[in-house]
Amino acid sequence: MLKSPLDLSQLALERDSTNAASNKPPLKNKKRWLSRYALPLAILIGFAVLLASAAGDRLMPARSVTIMPVIVKRAEMQQAGSTLFQSPGWIEPRPTAISVAAMAPGVIEELMVVAGQIVNKGEPIARLICVDAELALLQTKNALAIREGELNRAKAELSAARVRLDNPVQLRVQLADAQSNLSKSKTELGKLPFLIEAAKSNLKYALSSKEGKQSAKGAISDNIIAKAENDHAVAAASLKELELRQPNLEREVIALQDVVIALEQQLKLLVEEKRQLGEAEAKVQSAEAYRDEAKLQVRQAELMLERCTVRAPMDGRILRLITSPGSRVMGLEATAGQSSSTVAEMYDPQNLQVRADVRLEDVPMVTKGQPVEIQTASSSQVIHGRVLQLTSSASIQKNTLEVKVELLDPPTTVGPEMLVTATFLAPKNDASLSPTETERMFVPRSLVQTGESTSFVWVADENSAARKRFIELDGKGGGDLVAVKSGLRVTDKLITSGIKGLREGGRVKITGDDQTIGMK
Repeated sequence: MLKSPLDLSQLALERDSTNAASNKPPLKNKKRWLSRYALPLAILIGFAVLLASAAGDRLMPARSVTIMPVIVKRAEMQQAGSTLFQSPGWIEPRPTAISVAAMAPGVIEELMVVAGQIVNKGEPIARLICVDAELALLQTKNALAIREGELNRAKAELSAARVRLDNPVQLRVQLADAQSNLSKSKTELGKLPFLIEAAKSNLKYALSSKEGKQSAKGAISDNIIAKAENDHAVAAASLKELELRQPNLEREVIALQDVVIALEQQLKLLVEEKRQLGEAEAKVQSAEAYRDEAKLQVRQAELMLERCTVRAPMDGRILRLITSPGSRVMGLEATAGQSSSTVAEMYDPQNLQVRADVRLEDVPMVTKGQPVEIQTASSSQVIHGRVLQLTSSASIQKNTLEVKVELLDPPTTVGPEMLVTATFLAPKNDASLSPTETERMFVPRSLVQTGESTSFVWVADENSAARKRFIELDGKGGGDLVAVKSGLRVTDKLITSGIKGLREGGRVKITGDDQTIGMK
């Protein structure tokens, strides 16, 4: 069975009716726009406003500050010797422990003391391996012997040079020899004319003899004639030699005269002898310097050998041993660390002190020289002491300040690091005053800011927000502290740094505790 086709004309709207409907927006569409867009947007805006009002300054970066507690002091007037308060503490050397250091580098061979042992000044504490130091000492002594020999040789040369200068015998011998040669030459030169005359006469005689024998040639033998001719030639040669000798003798005399003059001048000036004396003196000085340097090296080697034994620098007791046999110490080398040469620590049993943790509210009752009684388990007797000074080392966690107390005549049974109880006694004061006690709050004067008619300080509350606390001052508290009559609580945390630019309710970030301000 065939279905009839759809009639789409039924879905068509009349144009006139559609235009008429568009002139009046339906109420249903308007409600739909409000529910889809306007209402969620309003909810988001309200939530953002609520969140911003609740967070406030928490969305802004926090300012870094440091804090300190309010200082609470108890002012008390008591009779001298009465107990003010007690504080825990421990004993320590005064002013510090003494480090016993090895002066030479090396390896510890033997420790000769134990912790707690009483030692005297100069007593051996440890010994280093010293074979190298012994060999070095032998080497320096041999070098010293060589330098001593060189010095002795230089002194011998100096002595000879002085003798040559004072008695220049060698120059006098040379001068006498030259003068003798000059005299001989002058004598030879003086005899020369006579020798020439004799040679001429001899030549003349030889000539006449030769001629006479030649004339009697047939009557005498040829050998006699030849001998006469030979005598004539010898006489002629002798004459010729004597005639040629005169210029040479004259030059020889002049030369010898110059030699004599030079030797006389040299004997007068003694230049070479003085030079030799100066060189000999310089050699002696140099040899003495080398000898002294060798002696210094021997002394250094002896010192290094001596330093192989570490000795106590004072009379006292061994506090602790820092090193052990087989450990290396660096001595006085430039690369050595601060404690790389420490063998042990000592202290003087008669110079001890107590580091007491005094509560901040008790600090006003502490004065320099105040009597203190110290009790410890190692002594059945009460140890007397007196306050040395207040330190600037405060603890924000314990709310205490360290006070140094000197022990007066401490017994031998007490030593450093022993726990004690320090009882602070009232110092001497006016006996007419009756004991009273009040608690007062103090703040450093540098933290107090002045407004139009009031003073205030900045504090950090439990939500890490800055709060301005208006306070009423009540006089001075000693040092740079001022007393606060009202406006603060004991538990308030005073802001000490980062104050500039703070505003009421502003977020702050606590970076640390100020332990020094207001403690002077």
